[in-house]
Amino acid sequence: MKASDLLVKSLENEGVEYIFGIPGEENLDFLNSLKDSTQIKLVLTRHEQAAGFMAATYGRLTGKMGVCLSTLGPGATNFVTAAAYAQLGAMPMLMIAGQKPIKASKQGQFQIVDVVGLMKPLTKMSRQIVNGNNIPSLVREAFRLGREERPGAVYLELPEDIASEDAEHGVFEPSSARIPFSDSQSVEQAVDLIKKAKRPLLLIGAGANRKRTQQALEEFVDQTGMYFFGTQMGLGVVDERHERFLGTAALSAKDYVHCAIDRADLIINVGHDVVEKPPFFMEPGGKQVIHVNFISAQVDNVYFPQVEVVGDIATSISAMTEAIGDGSASWDQDYFKRVKDDVESHLTDKDDDPRFPVVPQRFVADTRRAMPSDGIVCLDNGIYKVWYARNYKTHLPNTLLLDNALATMGAGLPSAMGAKIVHPERKVMAVCGDGGFMMNSQELETAVRLGLDLVVLVLRDNAYGMIKWKQTGMGFENFGLDYGNPDFVKYAESYGARGVRVQSCESLLPTLKEALDSKGVTLVELPVDYSENEKALIEELEKKTCLL
Repeated sequence: MKASDLLVKSLENEGVEYIFGIPGEENLDFLNSLKDSTQIKLVLTRHEQAAGFMAATYGRLTGKMGVCLSTLGPGATNFVTAAAYAQLGAMPMLMIAGQKPIKASKQGQFQIVDVVGLMKPLTKMSRQIVNGNNIPSLVREAFRLGREERPGAVYLELPEDIASEDAEHGVFEPSSARIPFSDSQSVEQAVDLIKKAKRPLLLIGAGANRKRTQQALEEFVDQTGMYFFGTQMGLGVVDERHERFLGTAALSAKDYVHCAIDRADLIINVGHDVVEKPPFFMEPGGKQVIHVNFISAQVDNVYFPQVEVVGDIATSISAMTEAIGDGSASWDQDYFKRVKDDVESHLTDKDDDPRFPVVPQRFVADTRRAMPSDGIVCLDNGIYKVWYARNYKTHLPNTLLLDNALATMGAGLPSAMGAKIVHPERKVMAVCGDGGFMMNSQELETAVRLGLDLVVLVLRDNAYGMIKWKQTGMGFENFGLDYGNPDFVKYAESYGARGVRVQSCESLLPTLKEALDSKGVTLVELPVDYSENEKALIEELEKKTCLL
Protein backbone atom coordinates (compact mmCIF):
# COMPACT_ATOMS: atom_id res chain seq x y z
CA MET A 1 0.00 0.00 0.00
CA LYS A 2 0.98 3.64 -0.29
CA ALA A 3 2.48 5.31 2.76
CA SER A 4 -0.56 7.59 2.95
CA ASP A 5 -2.79 4.49 3.08
CA LEU A 6 -0.63 3.11 5.87
CA LEU A 7 -0.96 6.35 7.81
CA VAL A 8 -4.75 6.15 7.61
CA LYS A 9 -4.66 2.48 8.66
CA SER A 10 -2.42 3.38 11.60
CA LEU A 11 -4.81 6.13 12.70
CA GLU A 12 -7.78 3.78 12.39
CA ASN A 13 -5.85 1.23 14.43
CA GLU A 14 -5.59 3.85 17.23
CA GLY A 15 -9.36 4.41 17.21
CA VAL A 16 -9.39 7.84 15.53
CA GLU A 17 -12.92 9.01 14.72
CA TYR A 18 -12.41 12.57 13.45
CA ILE A 19 -9.72 14.61 11.76
CA PHE A 20 -10.29 18.37 11.94
CA GLY A 21 -8.57 20.67 9.50
CA ILE A 22 -7.79 22.01 6.07
CA PRO A 23 -5.92 19.88 3.52
CA GLY A 24 -3.58 21.38 0.94
CA GLU A 25 -1.74 20.36 -2.20
CA GLU A 26 0.86 18.47 -0.19
CA ASN A 27 -1.84 16.38 1.57
CA LEU A 28 -3.66 15.13 -1.53
CA ASP A 29 -2.35 11.55 -1.31
CA PHE A 30 -3.38 11.42 2.35
CA LEU A 31 -6.75 13.00 1.54
CA ASN A 32 -7.38 10.41 -1.16
CA SER A 33 -6.50 7.63 1.28
CA LEU A 34 -8.76 9.16 3.94
CA LYS A 35 -11.64 9.23 1.44
CA ASP A 36 -11.88 5.45 1.60
CA SER A 37 -11.94 5.24 5.41
CA THR A 38 -15.23 4.05 6.88
CA GLN A 39 -14.10 4.92 10.42
CA ILE A 40 -12.60 8.40 10.22
CA LYS A 41 -14.63 11.47 9.33
CA LEU A 42 -12.93 14.60 7.99
CA VAL A 43 -14.30 17.79 9.55
CA LEU A 44 -13.35 20.61 7.19
CA THR A 45 -12.84 23.89 9.06
CA ARG A 46 -12.23 27.47 7.93
CA HIS A 47 -8.97 28.00 9.83
CA GLU A 48 -6.29 25.62 11.07
CA GLN A 49 -6.22 27.27 14.50
CA ALA A 50 -9.90 26.45 15.00
CA ALA A 51 -9.25 22.86 13.85
CA GLY A 52 -6.57 22.58 16.53
CA PHE A 53 -8.89 23.94 19.21
CA MET A 54 -11.57 21.43 18.18
CA ALA A 55 -9.11 18.53 18.24
CA ALA A 56 -7.75 19.60 21.64
CA THR A 57 -11.28 19.80 23.07
CA TYR A 58 -12.04 16.35 21.70
CA GLY A 59 -8.96 15.10 23.56
CA ARG A 60 -9.91 16.98 26.71
CA LEU A 61 -13.39 15.48 26.88
CA THR A 62 -12.60 11.91 25.80
CA GLY A 63 -9.05 11.32 27.01
CA LYS A 64 -8.32 10.03 23.49
CA MET A 65 -6.17 11.77 20.91
CA GLY A 66 -7.78 14.57 18.97
CA VAL A 67 -6.32 14.78 15.47
CA CYS A 68 -6.02 17.79 13.17
CA LEU A 69 -4.62 18.29 9.67
CA SER A 70 -2.94 21.10 7.77
CA THR A 71 -0.78 21.65 4.74
CA LEU A 72 2.78 22.92 4.92
CA GLY A 73 4.07 26.43 5.70
CA PRO A 74 1.28 28.85 6.65
CA GLY A 75 -1.17 26.01 7.28
CA ALA A 76 1.19 24.36 9.74
CA THR A 77 2.22 27.60 11.42
CA ASN A 78 -1.46 28.31 12.05
CA PHE A 79 -1.33 25.31 14.41
CA VAL A 80 1.13 27.04 16.74
CA THR A 81 -1.44 28.60 19.10
CA ALA A 82 -3.50 25.41 19.18
CA ALA A 83 -0.36 23.40 19.96
CA ALA A 84 0.40 25.63 22.94
CA TYR A 85 -3.28 25.47 23.99
CA ALA A 86 -3.20 21.66 24.08
CA GLN A 87 0.28 21.39 25.57
CA LEU A 88 -0.31 23.81 28.45
CA GLY A 89 -3.87 22.58 29.01
CA ALA A 90 -2.82 18.89 29.09
CA MET A 91 -5.09 17.93 26.18
CA PRO A 92 -3.98 14.97 24.03
CA MET A 93 -3.74 16.12 20.40
CA LEU A 94 -1.93 15.00 17.23
CA MET A 95 -1.18 17.50 14.49
CA ILE A 96 -0.43 16.13 11.00
CA ALA A 97 0.98 18.47 8.38
CA GLY A 98 2.23 18.12 4.83
CA GLN A 99 5.58 19.16 3.41
CA LYS A 100 7.27 19.54 0.03
CA PRO A 101 9.16 16.51 -1.33
CA ILE A 102 12.37 15.91 0.61
CA LYS A 103 14.17 13.61 -1.83
CA ALA A 104 14.02 15.96 -4.81
CA SER A 105 12.28 19.32 -5.16
CA LYS A 106 12.21 21.84 -7.98
CA GLN A 107 10.63 24.66 -5.94
CA GLY A 108 13.59 25.79 -3.87
CA GLN A 109 12.52 27.15 -0.49
CA PHE A 110 8.99 28.10 -1.57
CA GLN A 111 6.74 27.77 1.54
CA ILE A 112 9.45 25.81 3.35
CA VAL A 113 9.56 26.46 7.09
CA ASP A 114 11.21 24.24 9.70
CA VAL A 115 7.91 23.42 11.38
CA VAL A 116 9.37 20.33 13.06
CA GLY A 117 11.86 22.61 14.83
CA LEU A 118 9.19 25.21 15.46
CA MET A 119 6.96 22.67 17.19
CA LYS A 120 9.60 21.09 19.44
CA PRO A 121 9.25 23.61 22.31
CA LEU A 122 5.44 23.39 22.07
CA THR A 123 4.95 19.62 21.95
CA LYS A 124 5.93 16.35 23.60
CA MET A 125 7.16 15.03 20.24
CA SER A 126 7.84 16.62 16.84
CA ARG A 127 9.02 14.41 13.96
CA GLN A 128 9.21 14.31 10.19
CA ILE A 129 8.36 11.00 8.51
CA VAL A 130 11.29 10.20 6.20
CA ASN A 131 10.36 6.62 5.35
CA GLY A 132 6.89 5.22 4.85
CA ASN A 133 7.79 2.01 6.67
CA ASN A 134 8.35 4.03 9.86
CA ILE A 135 4.77 5.32 9.96
CA PRO A 136 3.27 2.64 12.28
CA SER A 137 5.97 3.04 14.91
CA LEU A 138 5.90 6.85 14.78
CA VAL A 139 2.10 6.92 15.05
CA ARG A 140 2.16 4.48 17.99
CA GLU A 141 4.82 6.56 19.75
CA ALA A 142 2.91 9.79 19.09
CA PHE A 143 -0.26 8.36 20.60
CA ARG A 144 1.60 6.93 23.59
CA LEU A 145 3.31 10.20 24.41
CA GLY A 146 0.27 12.36 23.69
CA ARG A 147 -1.94 10.47 26.14
CA GLU A 148 0.65 9.67 28.78
CA GLU A 149 0.54 11.81 31.93
CA ARG A 150 0.94 14.69 31.63
CA PRO A 151 -1.01 14.64 28.26
CA GLY A 152 -0.24 17.14 25.51
CA ALA A 153 0.41 17.87 21.85
CA VAL A 154 2.46 15.90 19.31
CA TYR A 155 3.35 16.72 15.70
CA LEU A 156 4.03 14.55 12.64
CA GLU A 157 5.05 15.91 9.24
CA LEU A 158 4.40 13.83 6.11
CA PRO A 159 6.35 15.02 3.01
CA GLU A 160 4.60 14.75 -0.32
CA ASP A 161 7.00 12.23 -1.86
CA ILE A 162 6.99 10.00 1.22
CA ALA A 163 3.18 9.94 1.21
CA SER A 164 3.10 8.55 -2.34
CA GLU A 165 5.79 5.86 -1.96
CA ASP A 166 5.13 2.20 -1.31
CA ALA A 167 5.21 0.96 2.27
CA GLU A 168 5.08 -2.61 3.56
CA HIS A 169 5.23 -2.48 7.34
CA GLY A 170 2.15 -3.58 9.31
CA VAL A 171 0.52 -1.58 12.13
CA PHE A 172 1.33 -1.93 15.84
CA GLU A 173 -1.42 -2.95 18.22
CA PRO A 174 -2.33 -0.10 20.58
CA SER A 175 -1.21 -0.49 24.17
CA SER A 176 -1.74 1.62 27.24
CA ALA A 177 0.47 1.63 30.30
CA ARG A 178 -1.31 1.59 33.64
CA ILE A 179 -0.51 4.49 35.93
CA PRO A 180 1.28 3.00 38.95
CA PHE A 181 -0.23 3.17 42.41
CA SER A 182 1.33 5.46 44.98
CA ASP A 183 3.52 3.78 47.58
CA SER A 184 1.99 3.03 50.96
CA GLN A 185 4.60 5.06 52.86
CA SER A 186 3.67 8.33 51.15
CA VAL A 187 -0.03 7.63 51.78
CA GLU A 188 0.74 7.00 55.46
CA GLN A 189 2.70 10.26 55.70
CA ALA A 190 -0.20 12.17 54.12
CA VAL A 191 -2.78 10.58 56.41
CA ASP A 192 -0.64 11.35 59.46
CA LEU A 193 -0.48 15.04 58.50
CA ILE A 194 -4.24 15.14 57.89
CA LYS A 195 -5.05 13.57 61.26
CA LYS A 196 -2.79 16.06 63.06
CA ALA A 197 -4.23 19.08 61.24
CA LYS A 198 -6.76 21.42 62.87
CA ARG A 199 -8.08 23.19 59.77
CA PRO A 200 -7.38 21.07 56.63
CA LEU A 201 -8.80 21.95 53.22
CA LEU A 202 -9.09 19.94 50.01
CA LEU A 203 -8.13 21.63 46.73
CA ILE A 204 -9.23 20.09 43.42
CA GLY A 205 -7.08 21.12 40.44
CA ALA A 206 -6.86 20.51 36.71
CA GLY A 207 -5.26 17.07 36.93
CA ALA A 208 -8.22 15.72 38.88
CA ASN A 209 -10.53 16.55 35.97
CA ARG A 210 -9.07 13.95 33.64
CA LYS A 211 -9.00 10.35 34.79
CA ARG A 212 -12.42 9.67 36.27
CA THR A 213 -11.53 10.70 39.81
CA GLN A 214 -15.04 12.00 40.54
CA GLN A 215 -16.29 9.05 42.60
CA ALA A 216 -13.15 8.79 44.73
CA LEU A 217 -13.16 12.50 45.58
CA GLU A 218 -16.89 12.53 46.32
CA GLU A 219 -16.41 9.66 48.76
CA PHE A 220 -13.45 11.46 50.36
CA VAL A 221 -15.50 14.62 50.97
CA ASP A 222 -18.60 12.76 52.16
CA GLN A 223 -16.75 10.44 54.56
CA THR A 224 -14.19 12.86 56.00
CA GLY A 225 -16.48 15.91 56.08
CA MET A 226 -13.64 18.11 54.79
CA TYR A 227 -14.39 21.44 53.12
CA PHE A 228 -13.07 21.82 49.58
CA PHE A 229 -12.48 24.40 46.87
CA GLY A 230 -11.29 24.22 43.26
CA THR A 231 -9.20 25.88 40.61
CA GLN A 232 -10.73 27.15 37.38
CA MET A 233 -9.76 23.98 35.49
CA GLY A 234 -10.74 21.70 38.39
CA LEU A 235 -14.37 22.78 38.35
CA GLY A 236 -17.11 20.19 38.64
CA VAL A 237 -15.20 17.11 39.76
CA VAL A 238 -17.34 17.20 42.91
CA ASP A 239 -20.81 18.74 42.57
CA GLU A 240 -20.45 22.35 43.67
CA ARG A 241 -23.90 22.33 45.25
CA HIS A 242 -22.28 20.21 47.98
CA GLU A 243 -22.60 21.64 51.49
CA ARG A 244 -18.79 21.53 51.91
CA PHE A 245 -17.93 23.47 48.73
CA LEU A 246 -16.29 26.81 49.54
CA GLY A 247 -15.81 28.27 46.07
CA THR A 248 -13.33 28.65 43.25
CA ALA A 249 -9.88 30.18 43.48
CA ALA A 250 -10.47 32.22 40.34
CA LEU A 251 -7.82 34.69 41.51
CA SER A 252 -4.45 33.93 43.12
CA ALA A 253 -5.08 35.94 46.28
CA LYS A 254 -7.47 38.29 48.11
CA ASP A 255 -10.67 36.67 46.88
CA TYR A 256 -13.37 35.51 49.30
CA VAL A 257 -12.27 31.88 49.22
CA HIS A 258 -8.79 32.99 50.29
CA CYS A 259 -10.23 33.85 53.70
CA ALA A 260 -10.50 30.09 54.27
CA ILE A 261 -7.23 29.31 52.52
CA ASP A 262 -5.36 31.79 54.71
CA ARG A 263 -6.70 30.17 57.92
CA ALA A 264 -6.01 26.57 56.81
CA ASP A 265 -3.00 24.82 58.33
CA LEU A 266 -2.95 22.05 55.71
CA ILE A 267 -4.07 21.84 52.08
CA ILE A 268 -4.49 18.52 50.28
CA ASN A 269 -3.79 19.63 46.71
CA VAL A 270 -5.23 17.10 44.27
CA GLY A 271 -4.30 17.45 40.61
CA HIS A 272 -2.24 20.63 40.96
CA ASP A 273 -0.88 21.94 37.66
CA VAL A 274 1.54 24.85 37.64
CA VAL A 275 0.17 26.10 34.29
CA GLU A 276 -2.80 27.53 36.19
CA LYS A 277 -2.40 30.73 38.13
CA PRO A 278 -1.50 29.67 41.68
CA PRO A 279 -4.67 29.20 43.76
CA PHE A 280 -2.61 30.19 46.81
CA PHE A 281 0.98 31.11 47.64
CA MET A 282 3.11 28.96 49.96
CA GLU A 283 5.55 30.66 52.32
CA PRO A 284 8.38 29.18 54.42
CA GLY A 285 7.00 28.27 57.84
CA GLY A 286 3.42 28.63 56.61
CA LYS A 287 0.71 26.07 55.94
CA GLN A 288 1.71 22.55 54.95
CA VAL A 289 0.72 21.05 51.60
CA ILE A 290 0.17 17.46 50.45
CA HIS A 291 0.62 17.02 46.69
CA VAL A 292 -1.60 14.26 45.23
CA ASN A 293 -1.15 13.77 41.50
CA PHE A 294 -0.23 11.43 38.68
CA ILE A 295 3.18 13.10 38.53
CA SER A 296 5.52 14.63 41.07
CA ALA A 297 5.37 18.29 42.03
CA GLN A 298 7.05 20.96 39.97
CA VAL A 299 8.61 23.02 42.73
CA ASP A 300 8.93 26.79 42.54
CA ASN A 301 9.08 29.75 44.94
CA VAL A 302 5.39 29.54 45.84
CA TYR A 303 4.82 25.77 45.67
CA PHE A 304 7.01 23.31 47.58
CA PRO A 305 4.81 20.59 49.15
CA GLN A 306 6.01 18.73 52.24
CA VAL A 307 4.50 15.37 51.19
CA GLU A 308 3.94 13.98 47.68
CA VAL A 309 1.56 11.12 46.92
CA VAL A 310 2.40 10.26 43.32
CA GLY A 311 0.41 7.72 41.32
CA ASP A 312 -3.15 7.08 40.19
CA ILE A 313 -5.19 9.83 41.86
CA ALA A 314 -8.36 7.83 42.39
CA THR A 315 -6.48 4.97 44.06
CA SER A 316 -4.49 7.36 46.26
CA ILE A 317 -7.59 9.23 47.40
CA SER A 318 -9.48 6.00 48.12
CA ALA A 319 -6.61 4.74 50.28
CA MET A 320 -6.52 8.03 52.20
CA THR A 321 -10.30 8.01 52.66
CA GLU A 322 -10.22 4.56 54.18
CA ALA A 323 -7.38 5.48 56.54
CA ILE A 324 -8.83 8.82 57.71
CA GLY A 325 -12.42 7.82 58.35
CA ASP A 326 -14.63 10.61 59.71
CA GLY A 327 -12.13 13.29 60.62
CA SER A 328 -14.52 16.22 60.93
CA ALA A 329 -15.10 15.71 64.66
CA SER A 330 -11.48 16.60 65.46
CA TRP A 331 -11.22 19.57 63.07
CA ASP A 332 -12.05 23.22 63.70
CA GLN A 333 -14.40 24.01 60.83
CA ASP A 334 -16.62 26.75 62.24
CA TYR A 335 -14.68 29.46 60.43
CA PHE A 336 -14.95 27.61 57.11
CA LYS A 337 -18.73 27.47 57.56
CA ARG A 338 -18.80 31.26 58.05
CA VAL A 339 -16.72 31.75 54.92
CA LYS A 340 -19.05 29.50 52.92
CA ASP A 341 -22.11 31.44 54.07
CA ASP A 342 -20.45 34.76 53.26
CA VAL A 343 -19.29 33.57 49.83
CA GLU A 344 -22.79 32.31 49.03
CA SER A 345 -24.29 35.64 50.03
CA HIS A 346 -21.77 37.67 48.06
CA LEU A 347 -21.90 35.61 44.87
CA THR A 348 -25.69 35.56 44.67
CA ASP A 349 -26.55 39.11 45.76
CA LYS A 350 -26.89 40.37 42.18
CA ASP A 351 -28.29 37.26 40.51
CA ASP A 352 -31.48 39.19 39.75
CA ASP A 353 -29.94 42.62 39.11
CA PRO A 354 -32.31 44.35 36.63
CA ARG A 355 -29.78 46.73 35.05
CA PHE A 356 -29.40 46.80 31.28
CA PRO A 357 -26.89 46.39 29.69
CA VAL A 358 -26.57 43.27 31.83
CA VAL A 359 -24.04 42.99 34.68
CA PRO A 360 -21.86 39.85 34.91
CA GLN A 361 -23.56 38.42 38.00
CA ARG A 362 -26.90 38.40 36.19
CA PHE A 363 -25.78 36.88 32.88
CA VAL A 364 -23.79 34.17 34.69
CA ALA A 365 -26.81 33.36 36.90
CA ASP A 366 -29.15 33.22 33.90
CA THR A 367 -26.73 30.96 32.04
CA ARG A 368 -26.77 28.58 35.00
CA ARG A 369 -30.57 28.72 35.16
CA ALA A 370 -30.85 27.95 31.46
CA MET A 371 -28.35 25.08 31.30
CA PRO A 372 -29.20 21.54 32.48
CA SER A 373 -26.79 19.86 34.89
CA ASP A 374 -25.03 17.98 32.08
CA GLY A 375 -25.02 20.95 29.71
CA ILE A 376 -21.58 22.17 28.60
CA VAL A 377 -20.57 25.84 28.64
CA CYS A 378 -17.40 26.61 26.68
CA LEU A 379 -15.76 29.93 27.52
CA ASP A 380 -13.54 32.05 25.35
CA ASN A 381 -11.10 34.30 27.22
CA GLY A 382 -11.97 37.64 28.79
CA ILE A 383 -12.96 39.17 32.11
CA TYR A 384 -16.22 37.20 32.05
CA LYS A 385 -14.14 34.02 32.51
CA VAL A 386 -13.35 35.11 36.08
CA TRP A 387 -17.05 35.76 36.73
CA TYR A 388 -18.06 32.32 35.43
CA ALA A 389 -15.29 30.63 37.42
CA ARG A 390 -16.46 32.32 40.63
CA ASN A 391 -20.24 32.38 40.17
CA TYR A 392 -21.22 29.44 37.94
CA LYS A 393 -21.67 26.30 40.01
CA THR A 394 -20.87 23.18 38.03
CA HIS A 395 -22.66 19.94 38.80
CA LEU A 396 -20.55 17.49 36.77
CA PRO A 397 -16.94 17.28 35.54
CA ASN A 398 -16.04 19.07 32.32
CA THR A 399 -19.29 21.01 32.05
CA LEU A 400 -17.62 24.43 32.28
CA LEU A 401 -14.74 24.33 29.81
CA LEU A 402 -12.34 27.21 30.20
CA ASP A 403 -8.68 27.70 29.48
CA ASN A 404 -6.68 28.89 32.45
CA ALA A 405 -3.38 27.71 31.00
CA LEU A 406 -2.60 29.46 27.69
CA ALA A 407 -5.77 31.56 28.14
CA THR A 408 -5.98 32.31 24.44
CA MET A 409 -8.76 34.27 22.82
CA GLY A 410 -10.55 32.69 19.87
CA ALA A 411 -11.00 29.22 21.39
CA GLY A 412 -14.57 29.49 22.69
CA LEU A 413 -16.56 28.77 19.51
CA PRO A 414 -14.31 25.96 18.20
CA SER A 415 -14.21 24.39 21.67
CA ALA A 416 -18.01 24.36 21.82
CA MET A 417 -18.16 22.80 18.37
CA GLY A 418 -15.77 20.07 19.48
CA ALA A 419 -17.85 19.49 22.62
CA LYS A 420 -21.04 19.17 20.59
CA ILE A 421 -19.42 16.65 18.24
CA VAL A 422 -18.32 14.55 21.23
CA HIS A 423 -21.68 14.91 23.05
CA PRO A 424 -24.39 15.50 20.40
CA GLU A 425 -27.11 14.60 22.92
CA ARG A 426 -26.19 17.38 25.38
CA LYS A 427 -26.89 21.12 25.38
CA VAL A 428 -23.78 23.11 24.48
CA MET A 429 -23.23 26.87 24.67
CA ALA A 430 -20.22 28.93 23.65
CA VAL A 431 -19.74 32.13 25.67
CA CYS A 432 -17.50 34.63 23.91
CA GLY A 433 -16.58 38.25 24.27
CA ASP A 434 -17.01 40.21 21.08
CA GLY A 435 -13.21 40.41 20.68
CA GLY A 436 -12.54 36.70 21.06
CA PHE A 437 -15.57 35.71 18.99
CA MET A 438 -14.41 37.70 15.98
CA MET A 439 -11.04 35.91 15.99
CA ASN A 440 -12.63 32.66 14.79
CA SER A 441 -16.18 33.72 13.95
CA GLN A 442 -15.86 32.25 10.45
CA GLU A 443 -16.38 28.83 12.05
CA LEU A 444 -20.08 29.66 12.25
CA GLU A 445 -20.17 28.39 8.67
CA THR A 446 -18.57 25.13 9.77
CA ALA A 447 -21.09 24.70 12.60
CA VAL A 448 -24.00 25.36 10.24
CA ARG A 449 -22.59 22.99 7.59
CA LEU A 450 -22.17 20.24 10.19
CA GLY A 451 -25.77 20.68 11.34
CA LEU A 452 -24.79 21.31 14.95
CA ASP A 453 -27.41 22.42 17.50
CA LEU A 454 -25.37 25.08 19.21
CA VAL A 455 -25.87 28.36 21.09
CA VAL A 456 -23.27 31.12 20.82
CA LEU A 457 -23.65 33.85 23.45
CA VAL A 458 -21.68 36.93 22.35
CA LEU A 459 -21.06 39.45 25.14
CA ARG A 460 -20.79 42.86 23.50
CA ASP A 461 -18.96 45.73 25.18
CA ASN A 462 -17.13 47.00 22.06
CA ALA A 463 -13.74 46.75 23.77
CA TYR A 464 -11.07 44.40 25.05
CA GLY A 465 -12.73 44.43 28.45
CA MET A 466 -10.21 42.40 30.45
CA ILE A 467 -7.37 44.71 29.47
CA LYS A 468 -9.49 47.80 30.14
CA TRP A 469 -10.09 46.49 33.67
CA LYS A 470 -6.36 45.97 34.16
CA GLN A 471 -5.64 49.40 32.62
CA THR A 472 -8.03 51.05 35.06
CA GLY A 473 -6.62 49.08 37.98
CA MET A 474 -3.13 50.39 37.18
CA GLY A 475 -4.37 53.97 37.21
CA PHE A 476 -3.94 54.53 33.46
CA GLU A 477 -6.33 56.46 31.23
CA ASN A 478 -8.52 54.56 28.79
CA PHE A 479 -6.53 54.22 25.56
CA GLY A 480 -6.22 51.85 22.61
CA LEU A 481 -8.78 49.21 23.58
CA ASP A 482 -12.11 50.27 22.04
CA TYR A 483 -13.38 49.05 18.66
CA GLY A 484 -16.50 48.69 16.54
CA ASN A 485 -18.51 45.55 15.80
CA PRO A 486 -20.68 44.22 13.00
CA ASP A 487 -24.40 43.77 13.40
CA PHE A 488 -24.10 40.35 15.01
CA VAL A 489 -27.67 39.34 14.14
CA LYS A 490 -27.14 39.99 10.43
CA TYR A 491 -23.65 38.52 10.65
CA ALA A 492 -25.04 35.21 11.99
CA GLU A 493 -27.77 35.20 9.37
CA SER A 494 -25.22 35.65 6.59
CA TYR A 495 -23.76 32.25 7.56
CA GLY A 496 -27.16 30.57 7.67
CA ALA A 497 -27.42 30.71 11.44
CA ARG A 498 -30.12 32.43 13.47
CA GLY A 499 -29.34 35.73 15.20
CA VAL A 500 -31.11 37.17 18.27
CA ARG A 501 -30.37 40.41 20.11
CA VAL A 502 -31.34 40.64 23.78
CA GLN A 503 -33.21 43.92 24.33
CA SER A 504 -33.80 43.79 28.09
CA CYS A 505 -32.50 42.06 31.18
CA GLU A 506 -35.81 40.28 31.70
CA SER A 507 -35.69 38.72 28.24
CA LEU A 508 -32.23 37.15 28.65
CA LEU A 509 -33.26 33.91 30.37
CA PRO A 510 -36.23 33.18 28.07
CA THR A 511 -34.01 33.90 25.06
CA LEU A 512 -31.32 31.49 26.25
CA LYS A 513 -33.85 28.76 27.01
CA GLU A 514 -35.51 29.14 23.62
CA ALA A 515 -32.15 29.10 21.85
CA LEU A 516 -31.06 25.93 23.68
CA ASP A 517 -34.28 24.20 22.67
CA SER A 518 -33.92 25.23 19.01
CA LYS A 519 -32.39 23.29 16.16
CA GLY A 520 -29.33 24.62 14.39
CA VAL A 521 -26.94 27.40 15.36
CA THR A 522 -28.30 30.39 17.28
CA LEU A 523 -26.17 33.45 18.04
CA VAL A 524 -27.42 35.53 20.97
CA GLU A 525 -25.99 39.05 21.17
CA LEU A 526 -25.97 40.45 24.71
CA PRO A 527 -24.90 44.01 25.58
CA VAL A 528 -22.97 43.88 28.86
CA ASP A 529 -21.95 46.35 31.57
CA TYR A 530 -18.57 45.64 33.16
CA SER A 531 -18.66 48.48 35.67
CA GLU A 532 -19.05 45.79 38.38
CA ASN A 533 -15.51 44.57 37.70
CA GLU A 534 -13.87 47.32 39.69
CA LYS A 535 -16.35 47.15 42.56
CA ALA A 536 -16.89 43.42 42.96
CA LEU A 537 -13.39 42.21 42.12
CA ILE A 538 -11.44 44.90 43.97
CA GLU A 539 -13.37 47.13 46.37
CA GLU A 540 -15.60 44.46 47.92
CA LEU A 541 -12.64 42.26 48.70
CA GLU A 542 -11.51 44.77 51.31
CA LYS A 543 -14.67 43.96 53.31
CA LYS A 544 -14.44 40.18 53.15
CA THR A 545 -14.99 37.65 55.92
CA CYS A 546 -11.27 37.47 56.80
CA LEU A 547 -11.67 40.74 58.73
CA LEU A 548 -14.42 39.38 60.99
